[in-house]
Parts: sequence; structure tokens; C-alpha cells
Amino acid sequence: MSFEKIPTVPTADEVLDRALRRAAKKMKEKPNKKRASVEFVEAAYLSVHDKLVSVIQSFPTLSEEPQFYQDVVEIMWTTDRLKKSLGAVGWAARWSKDHRGGLAKDVRYSSEDNAPAARKKAIARLSSVVHQVEKDLLFLNEVRNILRKLPTVEDVFTIVVAGFPNVGKSSFIRSVSSAEPEIASYPFTTKGIIVGHYYKGHEKIQLIDTPGLLDRPGIERNAIERQAISAIENIADVLLFILDPSAHCGYPLEDQVSLLKEVKQLVNVPILVVANKSDITTLSEYPSMSTGSGEGVEEVLEALLVYKKGWEPKSHPPPDQP
Repeated sequence: MSFEKIPTVPTADEVLDRALRRAAKKMKEKPNKKRASVEFVEAAYLSVHDKLVSVIQSFPTLSEEPQFYQDVVEIMWTTDRLKKSLGAVGWAARWSKDHRGGLAKDVRYSSEDNAPAARKKAIARLSSVVHQVEKDLLFLNEVRNILRKLPTVEDVFTIVVAGFPNVGKSSFIRSVSSAEPEIASYPFTTKGIIVGHYYKGHEKIQLIDTPGLLDRPGIERNAIERQAISAIENIADVLLFILDPSAHCGYPLEDQVSLLKEVKQLVNVPILVVANKSDITTLSEYPSMSTGSGEGVEEVLEALLVYKKGWEPKSHPPPDQP
């Protein structure tokens, strides 16, 4: 994921303040007042251009990112809006580059007395253009702040774990993961998203729990959360639905089974249903495990990995051109 490397996007005033500071340094280097004014304009315009270009270049090409991130952007803001804001900033960058020479020329060919006024006019025009994209800069920084906190979701075989809270989802992920799972923010739930990894030989298997999404009836989800489920579905290769027949999770088994039926209608991937807490009670119709004692956990993982046969990455690199 490239989003975590995006630096803070400056405001319009910050872009201009930076440009004027650099221009002032250039101006001090020139004893001739008119020449100093020319240098001031050229340096300010160049600084704005370079900074705005760096903003655009700091954002990765969305179509080259895993589908999960494309879906998040589409749900939160739409891809078109992101492209328009990047395009607007690009326009301001091009404008400052295209008009740099002409406005500096106006200062150069003005009289000694009029040079300061010509300089102020050039800077006023630059300020006006930068402030025209102020909302775009603020929007891009909002996008940056959210995307950089997203979990690292890779294009590898992925197991999504679902079920009511406290049935043992995170315990299962922790028990099979090769390292401590990552807990990262997910803009559609306040509880974050848990991502773990299991290595089978040299192959990486990804396990994801999404608290706050696939853990309650659809009637309790808003429109954004329902869309967010589709983003999760797009990265899932198999879904593990965990039941707690003991109801120690705080939810009756009847409600858990109702949620299972609903999830089956939501997703279009294989679903393995497992009863957890086998050390307390079991369900004859489903495989059992106990994330507390570890009994049956390895067998459940192996049953999930059966679905890996014939798996291919969801995003394919473009074919080599002849």
C-alpha cells in the first residue's frame, strides 16, 4: 500500500507562504530593485508549481492499487471526485508554470517606480489561482488522512471471518496467525479491522475480521456500511462464519443462525460454518473447535485452505507488449 507515504497536503495559504518565503530569499540576493522584483515573481511561481506537482505525485495511481482500496475510495468519496480534485490542483500547477514567464516579463519591462506594483499584481493573480483550488487541497488532505490509516490488504488468498461479537473471531485469527495481527482503522466502523497472516510454506494467507460490519443484522446497518460489506466481499475468497452454541457471547443461537442466513445472501463466496467453544458445548450439524483450548483450530484452517486450490490473484499485471 502506497497511501501511508502520502505527506500532509498543504492548504492554499501554506502553499503561498512557502512560495513567498522562497521568493523573499531570492529577492535579497539582488541589489537592483527591479531585478529583485523579477526574481521574486519567478521564484514564487516556480515554488507554487513545484509544490502542487508534488501533491499530485504523492498520490498513487488508484487503478494500480488492490481492488479493496479502490472500493473504499468509491464508497467514501467516489473515484471521480478524487480525480477532479487532483485535476484541479494540476491545473493550478500548470497555470503557474505557463504564466510565470509572462508576468515576470511584465515586471521586467515596467518602470523602476512601477515594478513593485507589477510584482504585487503578479502575486495577487497567483494567490487567486491557488485559492481557487483551496477546497480541493483540503479534500485531498482529508482523503490522505483516512487512506493512510487503512490496514494493509494484499492481493493474496483471503479468509474473512464473520459472526456475532465475542464468538471467537479475533481469537481464531490470533491463534493461526504467524505474528500478532494488525488492528487498523476502517472508515465504516469505529471498531477497526483486524488483519492476520498465516504462512503455508512460502505462501501467505490473509485473515480479516471486520468488527461492526458482518456481526449484526442488516436492519441495523446504514447504507454506507452495506456498501462497505461489498468491499470486504470483493477481497474474500472464503468466509468463515463462527457460531457460539453456548450463547456465552451474549447472543442466542437463534439470532446467530438468522445472521448466518443473511450473510449467505450477502456474499458470493464459499462459507464454512464452525461452532466455537466446543469445550463447553457442540452442534452436531457443524464442525467444532475451541479457540480457548486450541482443539480443532488447525483442522478448521485446513478446511478453509481447501478453497485455495486453483486460486489466482484478483488483479493481474498487464501482458508484456510485443
